[in-house]
Amino acid sequence: MTSVSRTAADPNAVRPPRAVVGSQISQDEVIFGAAFDRKVVRRFAEYLKPYRKTMYIALVTVLVFTGAQLSIPLVIRYAIDKALVGDTGGQALLTLAVAVFAAVIIVNYAANYLQDRLVGLTGERVIFDLRSAMYAHLQNVALTFMDRTEVGRMMSRLQGDVNSLQEFLENSITAFGDLVLLFGIVIIMLTLNFELGLLTLSVVPTLFFVRMVWLPRARKAFRRARETNSINNGALAEGIHSIRTVQGLHREAVNLELYGDKSQENLRAHLSSAKFAQVMVPIVDTLTGAAMAIVVVIGGTLVLDKELDVGVMVAFLFYVQRFFDPIRSLTIQYSVMQRAMASGQRIFEVLDVPLAISDKPDAVDPETVEGALELRNVTFGYYKDQPILKELSFKVQPGETVALVGPTGSGKTSITALLNRFYDVWEGEILIDGVDVRDYAKAALGRHVAMVLQDPFLFTGSIFENIRYRTTGAKREQIEEAAKIVGAHKFIMALPFGYDTVLEQQGHNLSMGQRQLLSFARALVADAKVLILDEATANIDSYTERQIQIALQRLLEGRTGIVIAHRLATVRNADRIIVLQEGRIIETDTHDALIAKNGLYAKLYELNYASFDDLPEDIVNNTLTAPVRS
Repeated sequence: MTSVSRTAADPNAVRPPRAVVGSQISQDEVIFGAAFDRKVVRRFAEYLKPYRKTMYIALVTVLVFTGAQLSIPLVIRYAIDKALVGDTGGQALLTLAVAVFAAVIIVNYAANYLQDRLVGLTGERVIFDLRSAMYAHLQNVALTFMDRTEVGRMMSRLQGDVNSLQEFLENSITAFGDLVLLFGIVIIMLTLNFELGLLTLSVVPTLFFVRMVWLPRARKAFRRARETNSINNGALAEGIHSIRTVQGLHREAVNLELYGDKSQENLRAHLSSAKFAQVMVPIVDTLTGAAMAIVVVIGGTLVLDKELDVGVMVAFLFYVQRFFDPIRSLTIQYSVMQRAMASGQRIFEVLDVPLAISDKPDAVDPETVEGALELRNVTFGYYKDQPILKELSFKVQPGETVALVGPTGSGKTSITALLNRFYDVWEGEILIDGVDVRDYAKAALGRHVAMVLQDPFLFTGSIFENIRYRTTGAKREQIEEAAKIVGAHKFIMALPFGYDTVLEQQGHNLSMGQRQLLSFARALVADAKVLILDEATANIDSYTERQIQIALQRLLEGRTGIVIAHRLATVRNADRIIVLQEGRIIETDTHDALIAKNGLYAKLYELNYASFDDLPEDIVNNTLTAPVRS
């Protein structure tokens, strides 16, 4: 978090030290290994298999294109030595040379066009497949992974890193052609004149020496640029998502300064990587000039001494100029490959995150359930050796409404998360109709267990689409009937386009209460046998709450209900109330019976179920030491 970064570094400092930024990077980013990572390339090649025929054709076009490039100087040499300098048939030979040259140019253009088109189309399709695979995997990945992963960094992997692999795919074909061109030029120059060829290539060792010095520093700079990109994206995403809180707390200036620190770090890293990416270009140009000077001086002397044809010298000049073009291109493509290898590691790291909650091969998927719930000696927590629930056991009969109450951190929300199997228990069992939830198919749990949360999530789209989000086959009549039951129909019809009104991001063009009513209607349309209400009325005003009490009675009718609420008007009519503290059941009974017992529930009721911080010490005992997550 942007606000947390400041205190994590130094509570009294405005700017976090660079060492802290580095430590943040190391927690999330994969440090570069070799510039060419076989594991990444092998994994990436799996996504190329459906398009291997297209890639083979692309490789052939690359070879044809490279062959055309190599043949152009030879055609020019032929035209000079045979048609211009030769003694006989000059005009005819020149016409032939021009015709051959034109044919080579046409082949060169056609092969280049076909290569770019095939590689471009294949790259787009492969990246589509890869991005789809990542999205599908993230939809089912363990929530423990999502709990500790910043949205901005995940978006960086889905977008920037995937694009880096696309760039690598497109450039790898070009790099293959450059290598073939490079070796082809060497072979042809040595064949045309071995001594002049060796003299021309004498500048290459200097290039290799420079690259040996350049590579390790460039690798470090490219790595740093990629890592700071991820940090910057994470801060940007958090700043966007937290804009209401930032403005409410007047943190704009502080957050801008904190984001500026990350942006400056990112800028410095990119300037450094750009410096290393470009430094080889003038060096290669200088060596190109030196090699051409050798050809002109030495080759010119040989021509004057009649030991070398003019056409050969001209061809040498062309080949020397072309010789350093693939070197220059490969130098630039090195940074592309460097980014791609790091990006591939990060992408496949996400794809390798285990699906902690997965179906068994023989998972149960019943059409209907009765709705009987049971927890047997359940122990569970989010962090090792810090259990939230401790050997918890209770039963809920089909059609019974049970309310869970207790101080913050007592485990109420954890119970509902386990019922949906967002997490698996450490010990014990959770049963629905006598069957362990781990034996159900996830699709069955999603169909038979519905949740209404304190902060409902509405998707961009119409109100109609949001209400039938779980039940896409629901008709408009069903949608409108559900909205009427929960008291949402009136305000929906008052909107400009009624049920076809398009909601803004997360439904922010509606009030919190209206969003909650839509989530009630969504749950009603889903018609699940088990309904979980987790603080579902916390953000609804008293007037709306009175209306929704009637809707709740209708909503829970014939269903098994688990209700969590701080406002006791919601839970007092429950068939049974379970009072939790520190992950254990303190007392359980009806509202009236619990009031008569004058225990924890009665004290909470007397305090109108105040926030945990307001509770007397003799009530909460040692709950302050328990993990705060519920």
